[in-house]
Amino acid sequence: MTSLPSAPLGLTYTSSHEAVRVELSGDLDHLHADRLTGAVDRLLAAHPGLRDLRLDCAGLSSVDSSGLAALLMVRRLADKAGAGLHIDGRTVQLNRILEITGTLDYLTAPGAGTQPLRRTGAGTARAGGPAEDNRPSTPPTGPEPRT
Repeated sequence: MTSLPSAPLGLTYTSSHEAVRVELSGDLDHLHADRLTGAVDRLLAAHPGLRDLRLDCAGLSSVDSSGLAALLMVRRLADKAGAGLHIDGRTVQLNRILEITGTLDYLTAPGAGTQPLRRTGAGTARAGGPAEDNRPSTPPTGPEPRT
């Protein structure tokens, strides 16, 4: 069986004061995945304080496991920079891969760096999620479990 040659990954950038949009075209695969993560890393470094990173995936021809790994790395880079990640124009194939691998919610949910700070019971701030109970835990009472 002969496979078709991979289409080079095209990346086109547009930016505003608080957002960068990256349009992807071609194949996000093992030959080109590093190009995406490298570009995103450079964009985040060049735009400190960036609030939104938008990936427009409508032009993607295919995505393989390396492409998925690149998207997961982009998520980590965006979270580290405090920028929200938005994956727009998802193709049917991309959605299917994200659903099968259980990564759709992770990649499309608001990032840890973009969630508002909430007060915990001890008066300290934490990003996202409900306030934690900071009281010391007490050991359970009752018989010891058998081993």
